[in-house]
Amino acid sequence: MTEKVVVLGAGYAGAGAINTLQSELGEDARLTWIADVDYHLVLHEAHRVIRDPDVRSDITFPVEEIADPSTQFIQADVTGLDVDEQVVELADAEDVEYDYVLVALGSQTAYYGIPGLEEHSLTLKSLDDALEIHEAVKEASEEATRGEPAQVVIGGAGLSGIQTAGEIAEFRDNHRAPIEIHLVEALEEIFPGNDPEIQQALRDLLEDAGVQIHTDDPITEATEDHIEFDEGEPLEHDVLVWTGGITGRDALDDADLEKEHNRVNAEATFQTSEERVFAIGDSAIVDQGDQPAPPTAQAAWQAAEVVGENIARAIEGRPLKTWEFTDKGTVISVGEKAVAHEVKPALGLSLPVDTFGGKPAQTLKKLIAARWIASITSWNTARKSWSSL
Repeated sequence: MTEKVVVLGAGYAGAGAINTLQSELGEDARLTWIADVDYHLVLHEAHRVIRDPDVRSDITFPVEEIADPSTQFIQADVTGLDVDEQVVELADAEDVEYDYVLVALGSQTAYYGIPGLEEHSLTLKSLDDALEIHEAVKEASEEATRGEPAQVVIGGAGLSGIQTAGEIAEFRDNHRAPIEIHLVEALEEIFPGNDPEIQQALRDLLEDAGVQIHTDDPITEATEDHIEFDEGEPLEHDVLVWTGGITGRDALDDADLEKEHNRVNAEATFQTSEERVFAIGDSAIVDQGDQPAPPTAQAAWQAAEVVGENIARAIEGRPLKTWEFTDKGTVISVGEKAVAHEVKPALGLSLPVDTFGGKPAQTLKKLIAARWIASITSWNTARKSWSSL
């Protein structure tokens, strides 16, 4: 009997899982890949497109470069998952039956009920989003003057918000554009929940780049031309970008699975409350004991290496492997500069300092992206993308 295995999503989790499944599944399995786009985007480099749209050709990879000829690919929006009938529901395409399905749809932006925020802000969750931010910043700068510069506000000073601010600063400098950049964070410090050493290093780079940082005051409302705070004075904006949080995709609203904030609960084996449904990446809250695996590219890459083998084991009736996330450190770019923190020897490095910048951090960030690209395509392809990473 041929087992029908379906993977949903073309992000890190989905593309990585396809790569693994193609080597793990036997001839008695048929693999189908479903995504809303026909390429994989290296999302943690998507901020580069804000500065220069030409970068997109170096950080997007057609599915045919990843999928084997025997893997069926369907480009369609997933609208639902019927776990009783074992069917993936699609928009403008026939539903797809499965014996095993991997949910790797990623996430969507969370607005936390802040009035007006969704209507008046841009996000950074896709290639189209990055291009839209570029066009909005470019247009605002063209309409501005030195006396009245364009006001660009980024809400949320996590990884995406910091890197977005850095790229807009590079765009401003490269084009000598009249732009003022504001990075807003509700909590006391940027890059919340992380070591003060990397927080300070990132703050220093942002301030050196002319980014104005506002912390410890949550946004309470957004309008077409300004945001309001709990305590501070309103802040005007010509462009508002919101990077403040994630939630699960609407396609999973009615799926009869255990969920939190519409993200699917999964064991450390990636199995969900339905044994034939697996979930990884931002779509999932993967049990890791005291706290779930973080919704990061690093975690998705690691999970993808294991989930393919586990689905193959499930088909064969063998025990599933338990996955444990290993934090290999953090590398964040601020324009052309970067900061690395607590990088582990597992990456081939053993350094006497916890936090460092300069050329070593810049090169390390490029190496991480290149390694991922090579893992799903080839080292030759990764080499061609090097200059844009």
